[in-house]
Amino acid sequence: MAEFRALGLAPWLVEQARQVGLIRPTPVQAACIPAVLQGRDCMGCAKTGSGKTAAFVLPVLQVLSEDPYGIFCLVLTPTRELAYQIAEQFRVLGKPLNLKDCVVVGGLDMVAQALELSRKPHVVIATPGRLADHLRSSNTFSLKKLKFLVLDEADRLFEQGCSDFTPDLEVILEAVPAHRQTLLFSATLTDTLQELRGLAANRPFFWEA
Repeated sequence: MAEFRALGLAPWLVEQARQVGLIRPTPVQAACIPAVLQGRDCMGCAKTGSGKTAAFVLPVLQVLSEDPYGIFCLVLTPTRELAYQIAEQFRVLGKPLNLKDCVVVGGLDMVAQALELSRKPHVVIATPGRLADHLRSSNTFSLKKLKFLVLDEADRLFEQGCSDFTPDLEVILEAVPAHRQTLLFSATLTDTLQELRGLAANRPFFWEA
């Protein structure tokens, strides 16, 4: 149990991780959590199932607990399924904080989502297309105080073959503050990901499995 604590995580968070079965940090967690807690941008490449999600959820929750406000963290992910999985990790690990999250994906009612966003959840987990739709059509919420921008499965977000997220991402990047922490996680190191390194320019920490 000391291992998670050795990464700089608070005792309450170490205990919460233990309760959901996270006892020892995986390599991506051991490498990236301290860097995120130091305020650095981070790029982590590791296979699916390596614990990438907790590698950003845990440090984001710790920083959030020190100064809770909304909207604190935005996570962009390529699919609805991933969005719900990430939201679930935030919920179970952030339970002691009474964490409020909002999942913004296609196929659900825009008006209900806009209402949820206007209530300033701590964490927004979104697919880029739907979030960009909200930013284009509504001014009921702001991302200008955002502390963390997380791109999960970043390689898939930018793969042109899958669907072209680039215009949507441009809309989103214009809406978030320049002064923020950017965390990129991906299963593979693609050319697109190399180009993305410019997004993570604040003393970037780079880790590859």
